Amino acid sequence: MLLGRVKPLDAILATAEKQSLTRTLGAWQLTLLGVGAIIGTGIFVLTSEAAQKAGPGMMWSFVIAAAVCGVAALCYSELASMVPVAGSAYTYTYAVMGELLAWMVGWALILEYAVAASAVSVGWSGYFIGLLQSWGITLPTALSVGPYAGGIVNLPALVIALLITGLLMIGTTESARVNAVLVAIKVTALTAFIALTLPVAQGAEFEPFTPNGWFGESSGFGVVGAAASIFFAYVGFDAVSTAAEETKNPQRNVPIGLIGSLAICTIFYLLVAAGAIGTIGSQPITTEAGGLLAPGTPEFAARCQDFMAMGQEPLVCSREALAHVLREIGYERLGDLIGIAAFLALPSVILIMLFGQTRIFFVMARDGLLPEKLASIHPKWKTPHIVTMITGVAVAFFAAFLPVGQLADISNSGTLFAFFMVALAVLILRRAQPDRPRPFKTPLVWIVAPLAMLGTLGLFWNLPFDAKMVLPIWGGIGLVVYFAYSRRMSHVGRGIIEVHEDDPDAPPHPVPPIGDAHTPGGKDA
Repeated sequence: MLLGRVKPLDAILATAEKQSLTRTLGAWQLTLLGVGAIIGTGIFVLTSEAAQKAGPGMMWSFVIAAAVCGVAALCYSELASMVPVAGSAYTYTYAVMGELLAWMVGWALILEYAVAASAVSVGWSGYFIGLLQSWGITLPTALSVGPYAGGIVNLPALVIALLITGLLMIGTTESARVNAVLVAIKVTALTAFIALTLPVAQGAEFEPFTPNGWFGESSGFGVVGAAASIFFAYVGFDAVSTAAEETKNPQRNVPIGLIGSLAICTIFYLLVAAGAIGTIGSQPITTEAGGLLAPGTPEFAARCQDFMAMGQEPLVCSREALAHVLREIGYERLGDLIGIAAFLALPSVILIMLFGQTRIFFVMARDGLLPEKLASIHPKWKTPHIVTMITGVAVAFFAAFLPVGQLADISNSGTLFAFFMVALAVLILRRAQPDRPRPFKTPLVWIVAPLAMLGTLGLFWNLPFDAKMVLPIWGGIGLVVYFAYSRRMSHVGRGIIEVHEDDPDAPPHPVPPIGDAHTPGGKDA
């Protein structure tokens, strides 16, 4: 049967029991873990994209994206507590719905991790170029943006992606302590931004509040379209879900940690958005005839150039939104400090994203679904150098030629598909194996899981048309690869039952075990 090839849950659980973790985390530690994992690139980079799509109404976009994340996270937590190994949605789907759908989820996770790493690389490039400009150094347009904005290649984004790939190949990993310092830098930078901008915010800048309406004239616009993009700013909440195995009283503390961290981050994001909107405004720019312009298109770039020629730079045109806002209201050097915070913190996010991607590839190769050569370990560096190099080159290529908003939307399409499958898996497993122990049970599952599925579908539907089309096209390529190679070579299909999610030579998991000796770290978007 096509859906009958499952990786047995009992084999996965037997693997997990060999290295079960001590339950040490309470609600407060989980909440802090979630905040550290969530706050990152999205708010630093996508504020200007959201402003073009929704204007001041992007404040509602943050709330909508957080609500969808909340119900999806509650479903994620049940599976993470039942299947406590480091395989993410790929492993959950393999255990519940079989190999074909697991392959499709793993294939979609490439869009989540690799394309997100490209988006962060482009976001870092924007802040780096802005810093150089504030110090009197200007990179030529040909080398600072891709063809979408009149350039040739985004050289800084290309270089940072290849540099971090090189570090990963030779085995340099980010320590938990360094990650904790970088989280503190990000939170401090955003707090300073809020403190400086809110006192000078003007109520008039919030009118009209929803210039593009709730759904816009076309897909990807309006408040809900901006929410579909802003979803990128919340990815990382699954750090809390995957920590369920280490949580005291998970039935009580996991929902508190999830909802608490999402609530804190949403308030943070709303205050940052209010500060940015209230100080310099966030109305979308339009064509001469008043038509909508999609961010990242040549027409949008040309319109921004017109404004800059007149000595203006609207929020929607900035590639380093938060630093730009502070510079516009007279805090030139503090704007530079925000830029430096992003400059320091964002490379660690690229590193974590690449960890996640190489790990998924590694496990799929060890399961026989990809050529096992990809999982080979370098004799000296002790890293899966081949899969790391392939992933890093692809990440660098996309970063060099595509705009950040488009990359974030493509990444979201893969993430939303994975979360939809997790919510579906929870319902299937409740029916198929109702008596299996569940350390955490999703409350009101027959309401929460369908809400998660509807929410992820709704956001996917409101992505720009191009981003929506990437997922089925990419999925079609994945199906060809599966039936041409993976189905025949699959270990489970050949009767070999192995669990490679926690192999000692696997790449580090994007959310490392915390226990007593670690500090929270997470996939940060």
